[in-house]
Amino acid sequence: MKKETSGVTMKDVAKEAGVALGTVSRVVNGLPVGDSYKIRVEDAIRKLDYQVNSYAQSLRTNKTNTVVLLIPNTKEPYYASLTYHINLALLKRNYRMLLCSTDYDSAMEQEYISMAQQNKVDGIIGLTYNPDLSVRENIPFISIDRCMGPGIPCVSSDNFAGGQLAAEKLADLGCRNIAFLRKGSSIDNEPNKRKAGFENGCLARGLHYEMKIMNDDEPYEEFEKFLEEHMIDGRLAFDGIFCVTDGLAYFILKILHRLGLQIPKDVQLIGFDGIRFFGDKEYVCSTIVQPVEEIARMCVSLLLEENMPEKPSLVCLPVSYACGGTTAEQGNGNSL
Repeated sequence: MKKETSGVTMKDVAKEAGVALGTVSRVVNGLPVGDSYKIRVEDAIRKLDYQVNSYAQSLRTNKTNTVVLLIPNTKEPYYASLTYHINLALLKRNYRMLLCSTDYDSAMEQEYISMAQQNKVDGIIGLTYNPDLSVRENIPFISIDRCMGPGIPCVSSDNFAGGQLAAEKLADLGCRNIAFLRKGSSIDNEPNKRKAGFENGCLARGLHYEMKIMNDDEPYEEFEKFLEEHMIDGRLAFDGIFCVTDGLAYFILKILHRLGLQIPKDVQLIGFDGIRFFGDKEYVCSTIVQPVEEIARMCVSLLLEENMPEKPSLVCLPVSYACGGTTAEQGNGNSL
């Protein structure tokens, strides 16, 4: 909404539309009125070029209709998709999104939280990596992928089930010796459960597995050394690989090509996230798909729902599997 500059008031709109001042107020604030009244008011608003003073409106209602989204970046496809769908979900409820990109900087996360509180936003949705993040109790906050304590609902994919599904799928496709590759934050969060789910799936199917786990600050080249160490006479000791993100899977795919291996003929590969080339084209790799749109809608619903007697501490949404050419499904003739 724009700042009022034309000098036209609600009284002028009411007079032009031939309705009561309260009717204009209800239309402007999105409250229900009869269709005929709404049409007359909207016609008068357009004719007079009436513009709502959002600052004055927020003082009257104690609401700004603005929500902050705190996210590491919009460069990585998963974060970009999450940002897109959260913005859409907010727009459908006549809310605006204030985007705060932190680049994994813990101090920056806290600065953005303080800024949001000072500007009296109606709530915050955050995917954060600051273990000591401080949020006032009077500011509604929804966390993505990390349980932050009582009173702050967390929305996430079912990461344990996703890890288990990846192991089971590789087993179904004939793999017997699997590598688990992880690079990520050491902070306790829901995505860390992918490892436990994977182990559970391997144990249930009698699969042999090895793990290479690194923190975010360690170099990717360590994965290449790990794979080279498991090459014997031009063949990789593993016939399946599970990577905890599609980004890592894409990096590993390039290493496998440099080692002279064909995918999925020599080794099958599954990632996690459901990333697609150019947003809506083919999957980057075979993958465990996170329900990004549902995560976004759930975050917005939990944040804005005022009549919910008790909000859940954790909401886990189901994941699914999608073939992206790096696994040997029947009829998949791709060799990457």
